[in-house]
Amino acid sequence: MNRNRFIAALSTLAAAPSLAFSGLKKTFQMSKGFKINAGEGRKHGHIKLKGVNANVLDVKISGTDTDGGLAIFEQTSLSPGRGTPLHVHPSQDEVFYVLEGAYYFQVGDEKYHLKTGDSIFLPRKVPHAWTQVAEKGKMMVVLQPAGKLEYFFVTMAGMDHEPTKEELAKVFSDNEMQVVGPPLKIE
Repeated sequence: MNRNRFIAALSTLAAAPSLAFSGLKKTFQMSKGFKINAGEGRKHGHIKLKGVNANVLDVKISGTDTDGGLAIFEQTSLSPGRGTPLHVHPSQDEVFYVLEGAYYFQVGDEKYHLKTGDSIFLPRKVPHAWTQVAEKGKMMVVLQPAGKLEYFFVTMAGMDHEPTKEELAKVFSDNEMQVVGPPLKIE
């Protein structure tokens, strides 16, 4: 990957927390830093999803680490041609940074092809979806504030069956998201 593009992308991700936290009256301060090793999750181990896709998620920064201010996940994508239904986060912004592979995103009415090194911003209250294009991929996902997405992933991993459309919509709803359309088809 081009070093300058990588540094620019990291700078963008690093700026997101300070912008979102600037309006907060209450601030949460960790008293100690921590390291998360490559290939590991800070909490929950490897979360193996069911339903939306069969991807593996590692929680790098939990919402419990930041008093709900920020969550960062690394997603290893193992489901070509599959992705999320069109959905809305009413209170969270998301940033995706593609570490490996290719994806197709919809944000509002706009559609985007992303490849390694690309990033995309998904504003709160705007319907969005994504689908994995490459055989395998990996993305860094930043959510601010953290919301309940982490618990959505834990719930999906804990299911003993592929959820029905109705069950999936309920799990989305229980975790502060709303399904508003079908999954995105690759164009």
